[in-house]
Amino acid sequence: MIAGRIWKFGDNISTDLIMPGHSVYLPGEERLRFVFQANRPGWAKNVKPGDLIVAGSNFGTGSSRPAPLSFRSLGIACLLADSITDLFYRNCVSFGLLALECPGVAQAFEEDQTAEVSLEDFTVRNRTTGRILQAARVPERLVQLMVGGGVFPLLESEGLVGPADLTEASPRSTRANPPPSVK
Repeated sequence: MIAGRIWKFGDNISTDLIMPGHSVYLPGEERLRFVFQANRPGWAKNVKPGDLIVAGSNFGTGSSRPAPLSFRSLGIACLLADSITDLFYRNCVSFGLLALECPGVAQAFEEDQTAEVSLEDFTVRNRTTGRILQAARVPERLVQLMVGGGVFPLLESEGLVGPADLTEASPRSTRANPPPSVK
């Protein structure tokens, strides 16, 4: 069971809003200051580890920026949205951010309410209203990747790559630093 305070966002939240272009090339801690800066100035200072994001449809539209890594680095425990774009969802799996599509979730929650998410039956409960929604089921292996930190920890545990510091993952840092060593 995952439970946390809700931060609510609307429909069509793009990766440009989540992670502005100029921030992509900044070191990890600096980059985090700019998460949602365009539409929620100061948000990154107020989010606490264990908080959840609830959003409407088409969440993560746009580029393939590592925005899920920024959410994970801020401590977001789960993203719940009416729908999530395919590319953004893939990045959630890769970078270890639990993301679930849950039709109706944007209408079922207000900001600062608490959500409870069960990964056993993929239900989402609003603690304030008691309303229960059904999220789309996710294959067990994908859930393991998302809650286990993403693809790199899996590859490391199987001895396929050496340790990687994903806090610095950005287009510039991946070019400046060689890929994780292959064993």
